[in-house]
Amino acid sequence: MSSGSSPEQGNSPSRGRRASTSRRSGRRSATTGKASAAERPPAVGKPRWLSPKRAAILAVTAVVIVGGGGFTVYTAVQNASAATEPTLTLRDVAKAFGGGDPFGPDPESDALKAQAVQALKADELERKREGRDPLDPIKIVKEAPGGGGFDPAQFPPGSANPTGNKALGKQMLEARGWADQWGCLEKLWMKESGWNERAMNRSSGAYGIPQSLPGHKMASAGSDWQTNPATQIEWGLSYIKGRYGSPCGAWAHSQAKGWY
Repeated sequence: MSSGSSPEQGNSPSRGRRASTSRRSGRRSATTGKASAAERPPAVGKPRWLSPKRAAILAVTAVVIVGGGGFTVYTAVQNASAATEPTLTLRDVAKAFGGGDPFGPDPESDALKAQAVQALKADELERKREGRDPLDPIKIVKEAPGGGGFDPAQFPPGSANPTGNKALGKQMLEARGWADQWGCLEKLWMKESGWNERAMNRSSGAYGIPQSLPGHKMASAGSDWQTNPATQIEWGLSYIKGRYGSPCGAWAHSQAKGWY
């Protein structure tokens, strides 16, 4: 019996071709140095969940959050700045319109007041020598004076009401916390104007219940200063506070100098 190989143990043509092909592939991989697909790492790219639409939504959201936060901060800063701005006073308003300080010392007006007092005293002496009654230093005008850009104004129908003006003055005085100063204010403005909003000094031209000189200084309290007793009283109280501290301080000065 011979010792030849069986068909399964022999080298078939197909097996030879596969082996040859495998050897050639191995040589190509060794030559090029490139890894096979099984050895190659997975590709790195954008996450599958970050689609173009989702990316756009995220971008818009970021803009809204940043922009909204910036607007909120800006608004807060603006509000804080506005809250610290001082409130304008009558003094500030008068200065803004070039009227100077309506409550501070005015050497020119003070000199006119002093001259008016001296003129009144001289007239009283002359009238006394002649046996005539003294002249009232206050006259009640038929038309409100102008000045400071204001034209003369007609008074509303009816006569003045000094009694009503007194009551209003007392109420406004108490609103300022000066209830204990009423006696001084009542005497001061009775002497100056008789509490008549149409009163004018014959010598100096001072006008109104508080006898403002010139009269248009009272415009810092209201454009109706020519005819409105409340506006005149408001200005007069502010003037007294600014120059003398209180009605009794103003009355003491008037008693000493003849004017305030």
